[in-house]
Amino acid sequence: MRRGLMLVLVAFSAHAGSVYLNNVKIDGVTNQRFEKATVRIDEKGNVFIDAPGYKVQQVEGGPSEGPSTGALTKHYFLVTEQTVIGMTEYDIDLYVNGKWVRKLRSSEDQIVSEVTKHLVPGKNTILFVCKKTSGENRRSYSKEHVFRVMIGEGNMSGDHVMIDNPVVKFERTAADTGDLSQEFTFTTR
Repeated sequence: MRRGLMLVLVAFSAHAGSVYLNNVKIDGVTNQRFEKATVRIDEKGNVFIDAPGYKVQQVEGGPSEGPSTGALTKHYFLVTEQTVIGMTEYDIDLYVNGKWVRKLRSSEDQIVSEVTKHLVPGKNTILFVCKKTSGENRRSYSKEHVFRVMIGEGNMSGDHVMIDNPVVKFERTAADTGDLSQEFTFTTR
């Protein structure tokens, strides 16, 4: 009886469909999470994931074991700055090359974090997905209350980080309303 069950499972898996992200086949991709996505399964068992803000790129030579920073000669850091903490009332989800890295909260103090391990040699994509956290009772409407995020090439000395070459600059103000997604592309060195 156990043998018959195994044959049924093998036969079933042979008819399984493929997985597509934004109409690009991504069979074999694992450990991914897609925010704000629509999923559709067709009559053949193919799974179609429509996820705005995500981009699929075929890498020559086939899939790798994950991001490799072996060829990068520079270190890359993320730094946040707020004129007054919490006044913009924006939380920002950070995605690097289609993978969620962390949430940047307007209620947090300054964040300084190395992001080199999330980058690959060559072209990289950063996506910021911003959500206004205030309801009808906003704390501020001022353009002077700013939440800035910068990613750049830099060096660390002790507990200090010096950005030598900014590659991504992004900001939202308390005067801004509504949610926003913005994507940036840059080439690592």
